[in-house]
Amino acid sequence: MAYSLALLEIANLTPAFVVLDRCLKAAGVELLGVESTMEAGQVIKLIGPTADVEAAGEAGAALARQMGSQATVVILPAPAPGVQTLSTQPPEYIPMLDIMDQRVKRTRSSGKSSMREATMDAPDALGLLETQGLVAALHATDTMLKTSAVSLVGKEKIGGAYVTIVVRGDVAAVQAAVAAGRETVERLGGRLIMADVITRPHPELLALLPKLELAR
Repeated sequence: MAYSLALLEIANLTPAFVVLDRCLKAAGVELLGVESTMEAGQVIKLIGPTADVEAAGEAGAALARQMGSQATVVILPAPAPGVQTLSTQPPEYIPMLDIMDQRVKRTRSSGKSSMREATMDAPDALGLLETQGLVAALHATDTMLKTSAVSLVGKEKIGGAYVTIVVRGDVAAVQAAVAAGRETVERLGGRLIMADVITRPHPELLALLPKLELAR
């Protein structure tokens, strides 16, 4: 069976996570990781049978454009060994930005992470809220945790002052929390990149996140 590599670049982390969940649910592909361009762009790397990789890439790109995000997808049939090596390198820590250059599943060694690793059962839903600016992100987090029965998973940075807050809980609670967080950012006049809810998140998406749950 012919295998291919899909490279799907999405602007910003929250849209990338939403798109990744759609890709994984659309076809039988394996996630290699999500690599940063060191700017807003995040490159989702998927491998699998060519037909599945194409289907996943198309589904992800279509969703990104529907959400108003930029999306570029490239399919590499039978990628050269050098490309495979580059696509599966372990994450590296970038001290100047205090971030990792990519996110990989917890089954791999990921070195220093921007969020602590612990144990987390699969939630009914994940709430994602991304801002440009830490003050708005932390203010929104405080609002989300005080107004809804959700737990904090943590925060992720990709450089450029972009901050993504991740919460978990049942669907209704997460939806209420994200709505409250969005309202807080807008009231502050902060720059909201995206606020969204992923229901029944795919296990491979969850494997990118640290297993962390903090008290509300």
